[in-house]
Amino acid sequence: MSVDPRVISALETQAKEIRRDVVEMVYRANSGHPGPALSMTDIITALYFHVLRVDPANPSWPDRDRLIVSKGHACPAVYAALAHKGFFPREWLWTFRHLGTKLQGHPDMRKTPGIDMTSGSLGHGLSAGIGMALAGKLDGRDYTVYVILGDGESQEGIVWEAALTAPNRGLDNLVAIVDRNHFQSGGSTDDIMPLEPFKEKWEAFGWRCLEMDGHDMKAIIDVLEEAKASDRPAIIIAHTVKGKGVSFMENDNLWHMHVPTKEQYEQAMAELA
Repeated sequence: MSVDPRVISALETQAKEIRRDVVEMVYRANSGHPGPALSMTDIITALYFHVLRVDPANPSWPDRDRLIVSKGHACPAVYAALAHKGFFPREWLWTFRHLGTKLQGHPDMRKTPGIDMTSGSLGHGLSAGIGMALAGKLDGRDYTVYVILGDGESQEGIVWEAALTAPNRGLDNLVAIVDRNHFQSGGSTDDIMPLEPFKEKWEAFGWRCLEMDGHDMKAIIDVLEEAKASDRPAIIIAHTVKGKGVSFMENDNLWHMHVPTKEQYEQAMAELA
């Protein structure tokens, strides 16, 4: 698919702005998960600003595309994208994880405009996405459901039960994306519970399986469009870097849930300028 280079450049600029907001939110809240938020920022940007059919003025529009971020702890990237898209005022971002906020530490569909599914208890997002995709089929609607999974949560049995179900139900309106940064909260996925051969597992379950560089904006757009056009459920393995965009956070699992010092915050914001 040919994408105007100016579109790609604008999306890359938007992703940098979202990364800055992620760092700012975690720093102001003195709490949060910057590493996993930064690893999926480019994917979130491509979805909200190029792929998803959504209406910020009508977050509950029945024909909207759905996005479930099953790895809910990475929500700062989603909140920043929603604010920039116009779902709510950007000032809300600075209330992240504060008492009484609409921006909880994990997404809550009852509190935050634009959140399609409450998440945070890992492993449940794909099953919820299957329910939404099946409902779309039964209701005769043409929306697409996207689900972002962590590779750590992909060790859970409920994910593989869902993986069996989607092809059985013919859900060609379902696209799963695995943020494959090779880390989970306790360390490397390769050390804790290896997933390989990962692609072959999904293919054996009947999915159309694609791979991409999760930080190459043109590749992201191209693969998302290919997945949407699939005649069966599609899964994208997105090869990413935890903490992407901030040099001292990249591939360092300390930043799974960690708050930068004032000096680290200033360095991160300078690098993302």
